[in-house]
Amino acid sequence: MEKASANGVWCPTVGVEEEFLLVDAVTGVPVNRADEVVAVAREQFGLEVDHELTGAQVEINTSVCSDVAQVRRELVETRRAVAQAARSAGCRAIAVGAPPLGDATGEITDSLRYRRIAREFGALAEQQLICGCHVHVAVPDREIAVQVCNHVRPWLPVLSAVTANSPLSGGEDTGFASWRSTVWSRWPVSGPPPFFTSWQHYEEVCDTMIAARTALDRAMVYWDVRPATELPTVEVRIADVAVSVDDAVLFAALVRALVAQAVVDVERGVQAEPIPQETLRQACWGAANEGLRGSTLDVSSGELRPIRQQLDDLVRRLTPVFEVNGDLPAVQRGLRLLDDDGGGADRQRHAFRGGEVEPLLSLLDVDSADRIEPRDTAAC
Repeated sequence: MEKASANGVWCPTVGVEEEFLLVDAVTGVPVNRADEVVAVAREQFGLEVDHELTGAQVEINTSVCSDVAQVRRELVETRRAVAQAARSAGCRAIAVGAPPLGDATGEITDSLRYRRIAREFGALAEQQLICGCHVHVAVPDREIAVQVCNHVRPWLPVLSAVTANSPLSGGEDTGFASWRSTVWSRWPVSGPPPFFTSWQHYEEVCDTMIAARTALDRAMVYWDVRPATELPTVEVRIADVAVSVDDAVLFAALVRALVAQAVVDVERGVQAEPIPQETLRQACWGAANEGLRGSTLDVSSGELRPIRQQLDDLVRRLTPVFEVNGDLPAVQRGLRLLDDDGGGADRQRHAFRGGEVEPLLSLLDVDSADRIEPRDTAAC
């Protein structure tokens, strides 16, 4: 991490992980083709696509990026390669938080770790046919990482709404913008984390959960924001995989700036607001249910407020960081597109309003990466 200017704004590196669902090219029903897709991606495209918990999912990672413009370039290129690999393997790769069609139970991937998770957690593991987006942002050390997580916590409900992209299940509208969030919440270690006083406090809580066998190890500490287990980063895990690259880039830019500002605040001795964990859970549930065009609890004021207004609050707070780190154009573009088209959940409902499968799959195809700029290109 490098100091970018005399005003104390930091410009950390950022990386993005995305998970995609593999479905039948015509029916949209999940198919267990990960082995074939991974093999094609590696052999034909030299792309390090990874397996996930079930055979109907694959995962991609960007490199360590200096800004979100680089994130965007890599996501566009990688999504296109994954789409081609999926077609070569006789299926489609779609960017969706949860299967919109067909059975939501997957075949567990044949690996030692995944088989162990299946043994310990049973049907819970089989029903995790869901796809998220994780953003890693560099931090100086573990102690700062814990304090940064405290600063990010209050904004988790707003962050979740930016990419909410799973309104459908079994061909029916769930009534949620992010059904994935509800499915994910069944894990014993998930959702907003507690407020931690130190790295030692964090370690003690993790040790308790491992002793209780609600997590096999620290990699299964699935909180929405956490110090990464193997990297010197803070990892924000609350998002559905985004329907478009621009939505993913907006999410990455918000997380990058939040972490950067939090590092500065921690080093200046600014204390994070200790929002109760249960308050955050209620606000996150509301965000998953309502999506960007609804309302949820503003955890700072304790009042119900439109999520879009809360997002505006966050953007205003972070605009000085965006201006220094160069991410402001990407943020402005992402906000324009959200306002023009709605969030991923809105777009899915519109595409599937007649019950036709092909418009929905065309929207969700991972190589539908670039979206047309809205007619009104005035800055937000």
